[in-house]
This record gives sequence, structure tokens and C-alpha cells, in this order.
Amino acid sequence: MADRHVPHLLIGGGIAAATAARVLHEHGAGGDVLLVSRELDPPYHRPPVSKGYLRGDETRQDAHIPLPDGVELLTRTSVLGLDPGARVATLSTKQTVSFDTALLATGAMVRRLALDGAQLEGIHYLRALGNADALRRDAEAAEHVVIVGGSYVGCEVAASLTTLGKRCTVLMQEAEPLERHFGARAGRFFRGVLEAHGVEVRGGVEVQAFAGDGERVEGVALAGGERVAGDLVVCGVGAIPDVTLARKAGVEIGPLGGARCDAALRSVSHPQLFAAGDMCEYASALHGRALRIEHEDHAAEQGATAARGMLGQDAPHAAVPYFFSDLADWASLEYVGPAMVWAREEVAGSEAGGAFAVDYLDGEDRLLARLSVGGAGDLDAARERLRDGR
Repeated sequence: MADRHVPHLLIGGGIAAATAARVLHEHGAGGDVLLVSRELDPPYHRPPVSKGYLRGDETRQDAHIPLPDGVELLTRTSVLGLDPGARVATLSTKQTVSFDTALLATGAMVRRLALDGAQLEGIHYLRALGNADALRRDAEAAEHVVIVGGSYVGCEVAASLTTLGKRCTVLMQEAEPLERHFGARAGRFFRGVLEAHGVEVRGGVEVQAFAGDGERVEGVALAGGERVAGDLVVCGVGAIPDVTLARKAGVEIGPLGGARCDAALRSVSHPQLFAAGDMCEYASALHGRALRIEHEDHAAEQGATAARGMLGQDAPHAAVPYFFSDLADWASLEYVGPAMVWAREEVAGSEAGGAFAVDYLDGEDRLLARLSVGGAGDLDAARERLRDGR
């Protein structure tokens, strides 16, 4: 016998679980929901970690996501074991909890670089509010920050630390920042924005080791022998879906690395389990293929879909993925559509003026995604085209 029973168990401390809690509450299940999170804080938004919160423009409370009254929250608590057949979870408190349905929303873990010198002090990875606290404290005495990675986190951190008066250098394997997501043309625009504000951007380089003769990092060594000096290093080289608990519980993992779910976000191997967020891989009825979306806004929408499924209202998850980012107050971007490989691009607007849109098309000129920079382009029209396959 389990120590206690809850109809709905939510595992994870991010926006997917928080949104699921809200939707369950709206349908009258508020007192029947237990949210278990290993985080120190209640559920919170992730984007401020590399932007407003890191800069000190937003408080910890600003980032928090309020939970409805009646939803029970356990922070600093991990689910150590999950038995889907018996519908029982074992918590790090040694308590066992039985459930009717459960949501797996364990998010992702930062990808760490296993390089020589990785143990040196002054090397930071950014995922949680506590990471931002540590980086901000360490950056106070830093003069030159080396940022490894030219994706969202790398570019956002470079912008945030530059506004705090730090000299930043971005090192990346690709030629242009954000090129892997939006292509070289848009990447050149973002490079120009960063460089115009004093950020040094170096593409086409590979970091081989972290350098330092003592206990603290003193820079990075590049392939070819060059050393880039810096008294603080931030790595933003991607994330890995956290499927440790799911895998241990026998949940089927898909080829994209997430818990494999049907179109309604129900686990294909355990129908009493649902998944949402970074670690969810689902059969998209809208896009006709398996997807795993890492964007926070889409995680919230998945949390809502999963909650309705937990209440027996199964329906295909039909939201068009959406993403927003900004580089301080220098430039903003919005994006609708999944990550993809495209055949060609159509650009409208003025790149020189900082307001343009890029349509990503397949070989038959069907829209795959739209990027909006500086508010250009009609994202609602793009959503409609993506929904009906035009």
C-alpha cells in the first residue's frame, strides 16, 4: 500500500507542469493535484535566467509562475522511482504516492563539455535561477567573458553581460550566431547587432580545452593552438532531454530522445502517463511527423493538452510552436513553426532597418516556419498557413 493517493501527479517544476496544474484546477481538480519538483523554487519562467533576471531587471518573484489555490506543491523533492503498472511513485522523502494519472515534465539538462580543464572554477552553465545568481556574482569581478556557443543562450548572455559593462567574446562552430536555427542570412543580421554593441563574435572555431594554470579558468584553447584569454567562461551548447526517470520506469524513448507519445501527448507504452515540455516527443497530427519542441511557450501549451487528457478529454495537440527571444533591448525575434530543414527562404522588410521577416519553405513552396524580427511579418497568417498546409 502506498503512503497516500492523489488522482493527478505532476512531476517537474517548469511551466508545463504549472500550466497543467492550472488547467486541472479550472476543471475542478485543484485539490486532487500534487506537483513534485526537485527545484529549490516554485515553478518559474526560464527565459529570465539568461535575460532580465541575470541583468537584475527582474526579481525572483517576477519569474515565479503562480499556482492555483488547492494545488499541493513539494519543492526540493525528487521522484526517485516510478512504477507505471502499479501507478506508484517513490519520492526522495521516502514517501510513496499512488496516482490515477501522471504527467512527466522533467524538462532538460544542460549539455556539458567534457574537455580538459572542465573542473576549473569560473566555468558556468545556465539553466536555473541559482545558476544565474552564481554567474552574476562571479561576473562582478570579471573583465572579459568568453561565451562558448552561438545559439539562444550564448547570444542572450552576451547581450545581458555587455549591458552590465562586461567585455564579451562569443566563440562558435557555425559561421554566424543563431545560424543553425534561422540560416546564415538572419545570422549575419544578429552578428551585426551583437558587434554593433561591442560583442566580439568569432565563428568557425572549435574549443578544445579550458585553460588555466591554477584553480580558476583563464580562457579557452582552440583547435589549432590559439588561446582566447578570459577570466570567466559561460557555456551555452544545448540541452539534453531529461528522460532519466522515464527510462528507468520503462517508458519508451523515441528517436528524438524524448518520451514517445501519441498525438494527445499520452505515452505510447503506458497510457496512464502523459508527457509535456522538453522531454516530450509526440506524433504531431498537424505536422505529420514526430516532434520534440524545446520552446517554453510550447511547453505551456503541451501542459494544457496533457491536463485535458488526464481528465479523459483526449484530443490531438494542435498548437503551432512559437518562440520569442531578445538581445537586451537591441533586437527582438519571434518564430512560429517547428525546427526544420528548409529548401529556400523568402525575406520581406528591411534588414538594414532591423525589421524583416523570413519565410522558410520546402521544395514545393509550402511554408514550414516564419521568423519575425523587430515586429515585421504577420505571425497569425503564418499560423493559419501552417495549420492548413499551405
